[in-house]
Amino acid sequence: MKNEISVQLFEKAKSFFPGGVNSPVRAFRSVGGTPIFIDKGKGSHVWDADGNEYIDYCASWGPLILGHANPTVLEAVEKTMKNGTSFGAPTRLENELAELILSNNPYIEKIRFVSSGTEAVMSAIRLARGFTGRNKILKFEGCYHGHSDSLLVKAGSGLVTFGETSSAGVPESFVKETIVVSLNNKEAVIKAFEQFKDEIACVIIEPIPANNGLLLQAKEYLQFLREICTVNKTLLLFDEVISGFRIGFAGAAGYYDVKPDLITYGKIIGGGFPVGAYGARKEIMASISPEGNVYQAGTLSGNPVAMSAGIAQLTECLKPNFYKDLESKTQVLIQGLKRNTKHNFTVFSVGSIFWLAFTDKKEIRCAEDIDSDSMKHFKTLYHALLENGVYSGPSGYEVGFMSEAHTHEDIEKTIRAFEIAFEKL
Repeated sequence: MKNEISVQLFEKAKSFFPGGVNSPVRAFRSVGGTPIFIDKGKGSHVWDADGNEYIDYCASWGPLILGHANPTVLEAVEKTMKNGTSFGAPTRLENELAELILSNNPYIEKIRFVSSGTEAVMSAIRLARGFTGRNKILKFEGCYHGHSDSLLVKAGSGLVTFGETSSAGVPESFVKETIVVSLNNKEAVIKAFEQFKDEIACVIIEPIPANNGLLLQAKEYLQFLREICTVNKTLLLFDEVISGFRIGFAGAAGYYDVKPDLITYGKIIGGGFPVGAYGARKEIMASISPEGNVYQAGTLSGNPVAMSAGIAQLTECLKPNFYKDLESKTQVLIQGLKRNTKHNFTVFSVGSIFWLAFTDKKEIRCAEDIDSDSMKHFKTLYHALLENGVYSGPSGYEVGFMSEAHTHEDIEKTIRAFEIAFEKL
């Protein structure tokens, strides 16, 4: 695999950006070596600056459910851009995307568009605090909700703890408003509500945790969270930036049929453009400015280019059997990988999301169940896959995504690439 141009570009980038990148995981620190610089993508494939071609299972970390440079999305974007790229004023495209989402999603009644998943979660938490009049939030170790201050907190050593900041620059006062407990632990949640009775504004969870492995939760656990939040007049917040519109149009809420009070979205609803959103029932959303006293604003919120891309992509997602076909292709890949390895290796999946794990465990529901030593095997696997034309997120903790553009030929080539890669382990 040639990489001379990527090496040159990375060396130059290090003089411009911290670590040479604009988002940390892109630096390849988890897998070693030099990051590859992508030049273009089409369908299920990407090409790097050195001309190497890969079957892509990163999909820009999930948004490209139709694949790269989808003609329907490109046509919609081109038509919109000819009329202007940003106005800072209302456009009919915002109405169209909102109506498309709300008319096909029974779990929210109103929505507010923002520019990223981090911004959506940050705004939703402010809304939860404003609506309830409470300050504390409860989150789970192993779930990632963006890089806002109150969410960059990791668990401490206790069952229920305020935890510790996971980043410099986050004041201790922020940490004291965030309670962190382990996933899949009812006792810890019950104890938190006993210890901080009438203080918790919201419980935030990825209903399908997919930022630290794929930590699939049982429906009963999510239903337990729904019930304990209702009893304590605490809002339940589903962070569906990844799972929203990925495993079904109504996301994890629809998949498990558990109704949260607040939901955050991102990724897929932008069709490859920066976007985020949060939604809830009308009563809660009425607290947001200019209707209510919870302030939130954004110059590029509801950007017409992102809205048009989202409309085009989500309309495709509503086609009959769209999600069923995506899951079927994902299962063909997974069964092929399982069939051809003798290692302590498995693939966890839900819908079109999958996670490669070096383990013999049948289920992994919390971060503590992940063997950090197994990541050394992933490093070897990752570079062997690159050499054989398969690209995915450069970390063993990241998940992979199937797109509509992936063909059965792509899948067979991927299975063969894994066979070759396993020989190096």
